[in-house]
Amino acid sequence: MNFIRNTIAVILGLGIAGLIISFGIRINPEWITYERFSAFQSWENFLFSMKDNDGFFVFLLFLSGVSATVGGVTTAILVKYAKVAYAILIGFILLFVAMLDVIINPYHPTFYKILIFLTFFPFAWMGGKIIEVIYERKKKSLQRRSKSS
Repeated sequence: MNFIRNTIAVILGLGIAGLIISFGIRINPEWITYERFSAFQSWENFLFSMKDNDGFFVFLLFLSGVSATVGGVTTAILVKYAKVAYAILIGFILLFVAMLDVIINPYHPTFYKILIFLTFFPFAWMGGKIIEVIYERKKKSLQRRSKSS
């Protein structure tokens, strides 16, 4: 049962991370060079249209960090054990997808290719640690209450 729960948690965390990036790209109307809901459906053409826009790639790094954190938090909330480990798994999967993107599509600037390594993993770890700290504080609070009763 835990396997199914953990699998659903990881898929949900990745889905939320993808939605955050999709909605984030739509913030600036100048970046909407595609007709469908998400830029991922025509990602290569979209990157080609953004290849000289360094501001977009800085914002994409920011979105990557936010999405990894929120995806890690979501996953850590849903799994029962090893919350930080599953949050880190979200970061590794997102980093793997981003590295495939960098390898397949040649339109990324050099700073993005370097900084992407420093974005997904640490921010996903931070999301897992946030939940772990919250759960530990809650656990200590409940222990104090039970001792005082």
